[in-house]
Amino acid sequence: MEVLTTNLKRNPCVYILTNKPWGTLYAGVTAFPVRRIWEHKSGLGSDFVWQHRLGVLAWIEWNQTMDEAIRREKRLKKWRRSWKIRLIMVDNPKWVDMYDSLLKSLSGI
Repeated sequence: MEVLTTNLKRNPCVYILTNKPWGTLYAGVTAFPVRRIWEHKSGLGSDFVWQHRLGVLAWIEWNQTMDEAIRREKRLKKWRRSWKIRLIMVDNPKWVDMYDSLLKSLSGI
């Protein structure tokens, strides 16, 4: 439960989860990324994420406001799959789980 209390500061962002490289993709938005990704990884997120075992944080983009993040997520959800894959490949070509680096970056380690 420590993860749920880690950095409760608002950090609006859009993220993409997957189950493996070039696997199923899920785009989401949150103000509390550490908590939300932990929820997804723990089966407390959406049913779609749990059913497809989408526990790998493949991509994340920070936004200034939640309104901006929500608009970006809505646009991403309309994108073609190939565009989303290209977006991931630019920042994370090896498709590594970015969750640990997210924890470190937001905790100041």
